[in-house]
Amino acid sequence: MKAMILAAGRGERMRPLTDTSPKPLLNVGGIPLIGHHLQRLQAAGFRDIVINHAWLGQQIEATLGTGSTYGVNICYSAEEKGGLETAGGIATALPLLGHKPFLVINGDVLTDIDFAQALKIGAKIEQTGKLAHLWLVDNPEHHSDGDFSLTQTGDVTTEQPHNPTLTFSGIGVYHPALFNSIPPHTRAKLAPLLRTAMQKNQISGEYHTGYWLDVGTKERLHLANQWVNKNRGEYLTDMTNIQ
Repeated sequence: MKAMILAAGRGERMRPLTDTSPKPLLNVGGIPLIGHHLQRLQAAGFRDIVINHAWLGQQIEATLGTGSTYGVNICYSAEEKGGLETAGGIATALPLLGHKPFLVINGDVLTDIDFAQALKIGAKIEQTGKLAHLWLVDNPEHHSDGDFSLTQTGDVTTEQPHNPTLTFSGIGVYHPALFNSIPPHTRAKLAPLLRTAMQKNQISGEYHTGYWLDVGTKERLHLANQWVNKNRGEYLTDMTNIQ
């Protein structure tokens, strides 16, 4: 199974730090933020990683190179200035991702989600005909209304009055067919694709009760550093146990 890390965002809310550095390269616990994903992916058994980039993307390539430092093989999907949004970026990278389900991770989150579970989820997606599986988390203060709900059967929906609304973590397993309607190199958002598929019960999901942080501001970057430094031993142990 391949994985893709989304790293094309400008990081406006993190300025001026992101004026000279792409957000995924900001330091968290002594390594780039994106390095935490690469470490956990490697520990989970992933070897082939695709990273898209737009803003200061050459810095990402120069810093991460082929991925050998992290024990993975990295391919890059370069986008024009301004990027292609999430669905557009994924659709453009499909030739690198192949024809089987793949894991996608927002490059600007920090989490202890067990990426190894994506291997089983990908196989289940192929068996059931689902188009995606999403990890949902508790609503953070800056996104109190949330995004989606989970049904009792494990489907993700936009309309579930008796279940709480949760926030999409930015991490999911996708079947390439979800992006069939998006031509390569076209700007397109992910949410409309997901909502259309939800109406056909084609999106499954699960509630993650562990750690998750949207590292979208300087204040939350500080929180990310605090959490990694405080939980470094347990965090690294968890990555070892993923194998």
